[in-house]
Amino acid sequence: MHTRHFTPLALALCLFTGSALAQTAPAVSPAKKELVAKLLKLQQPGIEALARNLAEQPAAQFLNQASLFLQARVAPEKREAVAKEIGNDVKAYTADAVPLVRERAIKLAPSTAGKLLEEKLSEDELKQVIGMLESPVYAKYMQLSGELQKALLGKLVAETRPTIEPKLKALEASIGKRLTAAAGPAKPAAPAAKPAQ
Repeated sequence: MHTRHFTPLALALCLFTGSALAQTAPAVSPAKKELVAKLLKLQQPGIEALARNLAEQPAAQFLNQASLFLQARVAPEKREAVAKEIGNDVKAYTADAVPLVRERAIKLAPSTAGKLLEEKLSEDELKQVIGMLESPVYAKYMQLSGELQKALLGKLVAETRPTIEPKLKALEASIGKRLTAAAGPAKPAAPAAKPAQ
């Protein structure tokens, strides 16, 4: 089964601007409401993906920051254990947060994205969009999207690696120097306690 989805930007605009629609919009026919509901059902995998990304993004940022902190401030022998604990914390957060955000996104979609679709598209346009999403040709295209991205990214990485890797190493060295300079000289270790005589 292929995934039908809004682009993240289009879906975000629908979800976050839909609530601002005028309350005096003309009445929507039951047939149009049914078409919008069907379209939203077809778009549900995209809505769920948007919700997952929204919930996971802050955790990924925390994980990245924690990794940097571990490398800079935690003794090498403690890093693996602390990283594992942090990973477990992130998994627990994700297991809790993703379903909550996904469920809320699905509930909000009709009153936000759905209202926008009702306002902006005619019944005929809704039928055309649904027809496109249900088209076997579109399904085939969507199945190819992963392969298309993989082919492009593989070639792009291969051709840009020789140019980009030295730049990344220079950036890493520059950032390391700045952080080291900002942290100041390392504090000397406390002298070992003399054994009692």
